[in-house]
Amino acid sequence: MSVGHQNAFDAAADKPFGALVTGATSGIGLAMLRQLLDDSRLGVVFAVSRSASRSEVLRPLRETYGERLVLLDADITDEGDLEKLRDKVSVRSETLDWVINAAGILHAVDLQPEKTLEQVSRVNLERVFALNAFAPILLAKALMPLLCNGQAAVFASLSARVGSITDNRSGGWYAYRASKAAQNQLMKTLAIELARRNRNACCLTLHPGTVDTPLSAPFQARVPPDKLFTKEKAAMQLLEIIARSTAADTGRFIAWDGTDVAW
Repeated sequence: MSVGHQNAFDAAADKPFGALVTGATSGIGLAMLRQLLDDSRLGVVFAVSRSASRSEVLRPLRETYGERLVLLDADITDEGDLEKLRDKVSVRSETLDWVINAAGILHAVDLQPEKTLEQVSRVNLERVFALNAFAPILLAKALMPLLCNGQAAVFASLSARVGSITDNRSGGWYAYRASKAAQNQLMKTLAIELARRNRNACCLTLHPGTVDTPLSAPFQARVPPDKLFTKEKAAMQLLEIIARSTAADTGRFIAWDGTDVAW
């Protein structure tokens, strides 16, 4: 923690602490949501996904935590949905202390990372960029009024080390690499503007490492066992970074172990 700056948890000690998590129905997003709900310092968590209100995974959490958990349906690639999301959050809270974007796409039934140039297509580039690059900055645009009330706030978005241009030594994965690199630039630019709008705010781009989720499942064969994290461990490591971050950390691209990742 940097001297002279409060982190969001410390600053929110005298009021309910509010957080919003996207990608909240699976993977790291769900694990972070569960850990946030278990933290007594937290007042309310907004869980966001396309089908949050119908999620069989989130329903038991809603029954356990009651009004501390608010389920919100939104396609974060859709600007209209994001405006509605902001309005729904505003009904419950005038500010957000943390916004965590954990949504992303690497592969799907009809989508695989490219191994060669011949596999690159405009359709897949647009699909991957829509969620990995465009959605985080559009989410920030929609929620900006809730992050700029002078409070110690954090906007954190999950990226990936493969989005580092400096670290690219093996090629391939054109859409995923490029979309994460684009997100990194957008988040770095956001950090500069956010500092002007709220000197107590922080914008972080985070690399969670290789995590045992459906996203990484097809690509785990060569990952050393000690470098393949459970969702719970990855969530804990990232939340610890967010919790100790201050305005002095804004604009950083941080790995799970607290080290900076080269752009």
